[in-house]
Amino acid sequence: MNTPATQRTVKTACNRDCGDACSIVATVEDNRITKIAGDPDHPITKGFLCHRTSRFLERQYSPDRLTTPLVRNGETFEPASWETVLNRISESMLRFREESGPASIMHYRCGGSMGMMKLVTDYFFEKFGPVTTKTGDVCTGAGDSAQQLDFGTVDSHDIFDLLNSKTIILWGKNPYASQVHLLPVLRDAKKKGARLILIDPVHHQTVQLCDQFVQPRPGGDAALALGIACWLFENGKVDPSAESYCDNVDEFESLACSRTIEQWADVADMSPSQLTQLAEAYSDGPAAIIAGWGMQRRANGAATVRAIDALAAVSGNLGVPGGGVSYCFARKGAFDYSFLQGEAVSPRTIPEPMFGPGILSANDPPIRMVWVTAGNPVVMLPESETVKQALKTRDLTVVVDSFMTDTAQCADIVLPTTTMLEEDDLLGAYGHHWLAEMRPVVAAPKLVRSDYEIVQALAPLVGMDAEFSDDVEAWKRRMLSPGQNKGASLDDLRKGPVRSPAGPSVMFADRKFPTKSGRVHLTSDVDTTPSSVTPDRPLLLTSLATSAVQGSQWLDGAQDDHLPATVHPDSAAGFNSDDVVKLESEHGDITVRLKLEATQRRDIVLVPKGGWLNKGRCANALIKAQTTDAGDCAVYYDTPVRILPLR
Repeated sequence: MNTPATQRTVKTACNRDCGDACSIVATVEDNRITKIAGDPDHPITKGFLCHRTSRFLERQYSPDRLTTPLVRNGETFEPASWETVLNRISESMLRFREESGPASIMHYRCGGSMGMMKLVTDYFFEKFGPVTTKTGDVCTGAGDSAQQLDFGTVDSHDIFDLLNSKTIILWGKNPYASQVHLLPVLRDAKKKGARLILIDPVHHQTVQLCDQFVQPRPGGDAALALGIACWLFENGKVDPSAESYCDNVDEFESLACSRTIEQWADVADMSPSQLTQLAEAYSDGPAAIIAGWGMQRRANGAATVRAIDALAAVSGNLGVPGGGVSYCFARKGAFDYSFLQGEAVSPRTIPEPMFGPGILSANDPPIRMVWVTAGNPVVMLPESETVKQALKTRDLTVVVDSFMTDTAQCADIVLPTTTMLEEDDLLGAYGHHWLAEMRPVVAAPKLVRSDYEIVQALAPLVGMDAEFSDDVEAWKRRMLSPGQNKGASLDDLRKGPVRSPAGPSVMFADRKFPTKSGRVHLTSDVDTTPSSVTPDRPLLLTSLATSAVQGSQWLDGAQDDHLPATVHPDSAAGFNSDDVVKLESEHGDITVRLKLEATQRRDIVLVPKGGWLNKGRCANALIKAQTTDAGDCAVYYDTPVRILPLR
């Protein structure tokens, strides 16, 4: 007779780089997770998970998962004990610091995990050095910089405030791929009578949700925003009290009216009637703008977001229910992480998009050691081959990961780490204001450690054991101390969903802004030049998030075919759908499989992001490393390419 399995459920949360930070209910039988589902009691998750997280158990129990430390031996890796690897790492760190100074060590952490305990890993390297760190953010840096300059902060209206909107503009936003839990809110808003408009050079699934769709040219967003503002000024639809809470209103009006509606429409590659229809709809408020991140991944990315911010300001849609311009939520707003000083004390910084070239060119001192965690920079950053070279040529490269990624293959030491279902952490979200605690659903494999456990074990070997002796519980309570008497303590999180007390229902409801003047700082100088192609390379490479995978976390076998590349049929004359061809930029080339879609613009080619370099599917191998006009964001979408036959 078989003994029945013991079954239990555990609530945790998804820490991957997504705005939803979903609450998860995991079912465990005999210490193995058998099912994960969305928490039905969570006001955002509402009982469902995205497709990629629904399949996470395939990743959790993948035979390719790393479960022991590895040390390079020539072109291969051999298992090693934690004692061996930690002794080697600590001896090297102490020697590099003594011989070359702490700036000779670089700590790189990206968004592979959004957990707040990752900041304690940052703190470890800050206390040891401080060491070299990165600046900017390849995901949102330009837009963050723009809104900090315009508004003095980066945050958004409550997600459910969209139910108060009469018009909602999804500007370069595809929630089906990047924020599926926004979709029920949008549908509810539409049922209440809201008009949904999509502005995007890419035709995607969100079109089916919207009442109106326009496809401006890539990089034409700033011109479109200024064209709408021009219409508002010319038709008396600007908030008459705008000057009471905005600086530079006259200057912004001069900028917006420096061209006619027809001229702005021409720059954006749309008809004047389309622009006018958008302006009329936007003037029928309250109107909310939900800004995606693609538009700010161009050379003039910050200027583009500033133009949209200014449009929202002068239209009277700031500080009112149903209005606003939502770019990102302040996911760290409820936490105390004042222990970390970050960039202010770093002896040297390298813009994240310049990671590869920056490491190779660094001197006085050169970078001798790189520690990589929560990221796969070889795949996810521009100039993939340069990043690979930079990592492979250091005295010591340490990579913390659960899988042998392209980046891990460049390491001297690979340290196996926990998955999100084994993590003990806290989360804020950048797509809403709810907080979450992550609880380990099952114990990690015996030789697998979290980031904090790794630095906690390393700390006494480099003379810092006292500062990292606290357990995770103590760190959690410390970071949640601001919410202690506001319903957002650790004990509160353990009782059920908690909304951040720092998150406003309506941003700037008092029309006061944390800028130097206390007013919106309207832009008066915007580069509206669209992204350009060349006669030889007539297509702009556009590498997009997909609902199939998170970042570069592809499942086994998912990359056995060539990278799919979608273009308009007219842009691939002489080729057919399913043809295998070469996609070439000035920086490199990859082999792709064509997919023809007549709904796409003729000046773009679409590929999924996160393809592996070792599989020949990495779009970032074609992209030159450069930074946006502000915020040290990567210029991902300004790369001209062409389609060539295979030879």
